[in-house]
Amino acid sequence: MARSVRRRWLAVALVVTLVVATVAAVVVVRNLDGPDTRLQAAMELAPQDAVRFGWTDWAAVRSAVDADEGDLDSLLDAAFDADLSSMSALVSSAPTLEEEYDVSPASLEWELLAQSTSGAVVLMGLPDDLDLDELAARLESLGYTEPDQEDGVWEGGPALLSEIGTLSPELSYLSIDAEHRVLAASDQPGTLRDLPDTQRADADVADQDSPDGSAGGIDEVVDALGEVDSAAVYSGDHACAALALTQADDEAQAEAADLVDEAGGVHAYDAFAIGGPVEDAQIRVAMAFEDEDRARADADSRSQLASGSAPGQGGTFGERFTLGDVVADGRRLTLDLQPESGAFVLSDMANGPVLFATC
Repeated sequence: MARSVRRRWLAVALVVTLVVATVAAVVVVRNLDGPDTRLQAAMELAPQDAVRFGWTDWAAVRSAVDADEGDLDSLLDAAFDADLSSMSALVSSAPTLEEEYDVSPASLEWELLAQSTSGAVVLMGLPDDLDLDELAARLESLGYTEPDQEDGVWEGGPALLSEIGTLSPELSYLSIDAEHRVLAASDQPGTLRDLPDTQRADADVADQDSPDGSAGGIDEVVDALGEVDSAAVYSGDHACAALALTQADDEAQAEAADLVDEAGGVHAYDAFAIGGPVEDAQIRVAMAFEDEDRARADADSRSQLASGSAPGQGGTFGERFTLGDVVADGRRLTLDLQPESGAFVLSDMANGPVLFATC
């Protein structure tokens, strides 16, 4: 179905306004110092070469879903229904974490999963009222081997996890960052040993040489998201694989190719992010391109793709969301999506195939 689109150029942005909705904005309290958002602050503690991030602001989620205080099951059910828990790596481990470790989504400030080709780490923002000495004592009582140094690695392993309960492999090895009040977890002890010397905050390289391979694009798209409760952030190479139409069948791939041609083609991007809620309870998609010319060109083509058929997923994108503002600002492009009732836009659009995110 054809859409009427009104475009107007601004000095630094191209705005394509398709729908304007009025919904109360969500305000999130920031507890981390420095960067503008909690996600940006948490990502500074992640490995420099990470190419995929999964963010869950558990404090904000608890506030958003108004779950019963201390009721983990109620929280997880409500967070799932609100499409705010799909980026978490801890959901399946949550009951055991709460019972045995005294930390879980019901008490954590936030959670960030960071993955690279060399390994994965889960960072957990600990609540202010949690005594770190008591946490260390609890880990020792569970069977973890205490490190020689305060910021060293607590050795556990798969065998220990199976004795404790149902737990993700990433909880095999742990370290406590007392300065930032963060519990880090990984399935590889070397990942945690290297972490203090490889954090993104300490990356001292030019954007084009960034260890994550995104030419600085990851920072661009995270900044474009703003404060969000849940998000997925990918380097361009990872996004092109995770969201690729090659995951669809041959018929869907052929349809997608025709739709891209009709839209005028698209350019590859350096980074991709999707998160929310943002203004008016929408989901925001952000892409960082090589330059502003590519971002401006793709504002037209990708907005057209996001308004039509969804090959590989079935049906149309219009059945899932209404496209709102599409903004090209410098090398960044953002698309705001207003979910239809009952649609799981955030989790669905963070996994391929997604036509309007194609490379």
